[in-house]
Amino acid sequence: MKKALIAMSGGVDSSVSAHLMKKEGYECVGCTMRLYENNIIGEDMLSTCCSLKDTQDARSVCERLDMPYHIFHFENLFQKEVIEHFVCSYENGLTPNPCIECNRRFKFDHLFDKMEQFDCDYIVTGHYARIEKDENTQRYVLKKAVDLSKDQSYVLYTMTQNQLAHTIFPLGGYKKTEVREIAIENNFVNAKKHESQDICFVPDGDYVGFMERYRNKKYKEGLFKDTKGNVLGKHKGYVHYTIGQRKGLGIALGHPAFVVDIDPKENVVVIGSNEDLFKTALEATNINLISVENLYEPRHIKAKIRYGMTEQPATVEQIDEDRIRVVFDEPQRAITRGQAVVLYDGDVVVGGGVIC
Repeated sequence: MKKALIAMSGGVDSSVSAHLMKKEGYECVGCTMRLYENNIIGEDMLSTCCSLKDTQDARSVCERLDMPYHIFHFENLFQKEVIEHFVCSYENGLTPNPCIECNRRFKFDHLFDKMEQFDCDYIVTGHYARIEKDENTQRYVLKKAVDLSKDQSYVLYTMTQNQLAHTIFPLGGYKKTEVREIAIENNFVNAKKHESQDICFVPDGDYVGFMERYRNKKYKEGLFKDTKGNVLGKHKGYVHYTIGQRKGLGIALGHPAFVVDIDPKENVVVIGSNEDLFKTALEATNINLISVENLYEPRHIKAKIRYGMTEQPATVEQIDEDRIRVVFDEPQRAITRGQAVVLYDGDVVVGGGVIC
């Protein structure tokens, strides 16, 4: 009998994933990763994911499914590898995606080590995506979920061939409504639980407030400048801003104004027009390729530069071992350093990297 380690967040998706794996005849072990303490986020842990309530819900589902349950304490590693990366990125004028970093380092790295310790064959999560093996290339491929409104393939582009070979996403072929129905049919305690939409360690959405508590400092005011270098006024610290931002600038110019660049060394935020935000090309580093070994031959694919957008036609070419260049057919708005560019060929993830 194959054995699976189920990552249990306490939510409905991971609970139904566990149920489906049991139904398929797998021997299952449930686990929850504790990633931070409440003093880090400055909130009551009962109100966030990774909370005591989530742990209780995960344990309840495991008891109902007759599965052993474990809690893994990764608080120190999470602070070092995800929170520190998040804060440093903003301090360097970047806009990070901590969910990608968490998936890469924890769900498919540290949890992978636990999988081996427990003699399991697979890691199972509640992500909405699919994994298949291409018999022609003998490579594992990551594909979009059937429910495109829930598809999470964008945040999974860092997965390696070995990780894909030992991971199962049971929900990839389901719609969210079907998952809810399965949870209700099985009387899971979390069947009607709301989903968490925010960054887990910044539940109130005030990431600068979080950073100031974390660093125990206030970020210094600096200058707004236009694209020609003219001073327009003062800003409250460059970490408050991201490329494309219009709201909350606190500056009146008599016409629409947008953040078009950030200079962390000079503590300058560059303001321009909406037209200034459109660029045709980008380069990305820290690349990971899934469906192909390399992209040294230019290839016309589709690419998306943030989670919530639709991928756009582009030509991609690998520059060196760890860098790609993407040239879009049409200019794209607010290409942002620190975000991921993920490449698609139909519903297959070709790979991706961090926009630099």
